[in-house]
Amino acid sequence: MFKKKDDSVKVIVLAIVFGVIAGGLTAFFVVDSKLNSEKTTEDLISEFYTVETAVHVSPHGLRKHMGEDDTYILVDLRSQEEYLEEHITTAVNIPAYKDRDHSDYGAIDRIVSSFKALHAENPDKDFIVYCYSTPCMTGRKIGKILADNGIYVKHLGVGWNEWRYDWTSFNHPHEWATTSSEQYISSGPEPGTLSEELTGTGCPIGSDELGC
Repeated sequence: MFKKKDDSVKVIVLAIVFGVIAGGLTAFFVVDSKLNSEKTTEDLISEFYTVETAVHVSPHGLRKHMGEDDTYILVDLRSQEEYLEEHITTAVNIPAYKDRDHSDYGAIDRIVSSFKALHAENPDKDFIVYCYSTPCMTGRKIGKILADNGIYVKHLGVGWNEWRYDWTSFNHPHEWATTSSEQYISSGPEPGTLSEELTGTGCPIGSDELGC
C-alpha cells in the first residue's frame, strides 16, 4: 500500500517538473518569436549590413593594402598541395581539404588548434580566410566551427578562382592595364612577400574612410 502511494507521489512530482519545463520552453519561444516578429524591414536591413561589413573584406581594398598593413593574417583553406602550387601572396595555409578533391572538415581538433596557435602568436590581428570561390562553403563551414570554439574570422570577398582567373571582376578598370594577378601570387611553402612598388597604395582593413 505504501509503495503504491510512493509511486503516485513520484508520478505527480514528475508531472509537475515536466510541466514547469514545458511551460518555460513555451514561454521562451513565444517571447523570442514575438521579438522577431516585431522587427521592422529597416531593422532587418540594418542587421544584414552590420553582419556583412563585420564579416566580409573587400578584395580590392586588401589588394591595394597588401604588404604594408600588419593588422591581419590571410589564411588559405585549400589543400596543402594546391597552396604549394600557387597561393595569394602573404597567405598562410591551414588546409580544410586533404587534397584537391576531398574535404577534411572532420579534422576539427587540427584546424582549431592551428588557428589557436596562430592567434597566440598574433593576438591583436584579424584573420581573413579564403577558399576556392565566392560561393564556396568551405570558409563558411570552417568559420562556424571556429566560432563555436571562440575564434572569429573574417572572409575575403572572393575566392582563389576569382583572384587568380577573374582579376578584372574586383579591380577598377583603370587598374587592369597596370596590375595582374601574377603580381600578387606566390608558390611554395612560404607566404611570400610582395614587391615593394606594389605596397602603400590602399586603405587599412576595416577602415571607415570614404573611398576605402
